[in-house]
Amino acid sequence: MTEHHNTEHRADVVLRVEHLVVDYPTPTGIHRAVDDVSLSVERGRTVALVGESGCGKSTVARALVRLVKPTSGSIVLAETDIAQLPEKKLRPLRSKIQMVFQDPYGSLDPHLTAQQIVAEPLKLRGVSTAERNKEAAHLIDLVGLPSTALNRGPAEFSGGQRQRIGIARALASRPEVLVCDEATSALDVSVQAQVLKLLAELQQQTGVSYLFISHNLGVVREISQDVVVMRRGQVVEAGPTQQVLSQPAEPYTRALRAAALDPATIRGRKPRSVLAVQGKVA
Repeated sequence: MTEHHNTEHRADVVLRVEHLVVDYPTPTGIHRAVDDVSLSVERGRTVALVGESGCGKSTVARALVRLVKPTSGSIVLAETDIAQLPEKKLRPLRSKIQMVFQDPYGSLDPHLTAQQIVAEPLKLRGVSTAERNKEAAHLIDLVGLPSTALNRGPAEFSGGQRQRIGIARALASRPEVLVCDEATSALDVSVQAQVLKLLAELQQQTGVSYLFISHNLGVVREISQDVVVMRRGQVVEAGPTQQVLSQPAEPYTRALRAAALDPATIRGRKPRSVLAVQGKVA
């Protein structure tokens, strides 16, 4: 396994994960979904977490925002290890790390307007109604939606527009880190490109850091500066995105790249398993 240690910007690390383990009970015993994963995210940069479906990358995402509780290891955010914090102590820190989900419709309350959805995190912080509405309108504008969107419900928007609302809601908490879990995979290619462009612009404007979880190496190459490759719950390779994807050191990473270039993938059909092509990759 190749290791990448960037010491140049140590002071700018906003999220540090060390030796993260997540176990799930199953009818046949304990399943280790995440096994000793370490990574760090620097301020204003994007780290991509890649691997086949089932490799544990989404479990990492959910552990980082504490939707699941880690079995062991540390998650240091704002100089605090949040891995085992009780909910009462965790609550004030939740605003610093937010998540954008794969399914924008499933993560938005269908009974609320876009303005109410985006203003919800502000309400939890005790911001006045007038200020909430003003900030929600600003964020809706920031993600490129018209002011007419404010009073419409999720069902009235396209998939790409719903994802923009999800991003605006996440930004309302003014997070230091935004975890994007397959945030563009449900969108068609042209809309995907628009959302990626939006994320890049928002990063430049706000300095937010992204942990971008994806199985799409084309998207990863475009949006991230660093990449972490996972297989079966473990990190197998990590480093600068261009280096890792252009000259992968590990056979599994080479297999991932080969699967991404499979003609079936390009034509939109289900690609061959990475494990199926791994043996054929030199």
